[in-house]
Amino acid sequence: MLSTLLLDISIAWAGAALGAGLAAIGAGIGIGKIGGSAMEAMARQPEASGKIQTAMLVIAALIEVIALFGAVIALLISLKAA
Repeated sequence: MLSTLLLDISIAWAGAALGAGLAAIGAGIGIGKIGGSAMEAMARQPEASGKIQTAMLVIAALIEVIALFGAVIALLISLKAA
């Protein structure tokens, strides 16, 4: 009984850690793609760099919110298992 409960808690914690890690990796990849594309766009059209930079910052903020949401969900899963 106790070993089954500990196994269930361990699996929930492992799943929460995996979910938080995947959210962080996804956010890193997304922001990297945004940054690279924005730099390429600014190199091609320097006169539009202000608009490109503003759009880049807004999209990067949205990606960070999604990553934070994933980390919060993972935290809730790990706390629910305890």
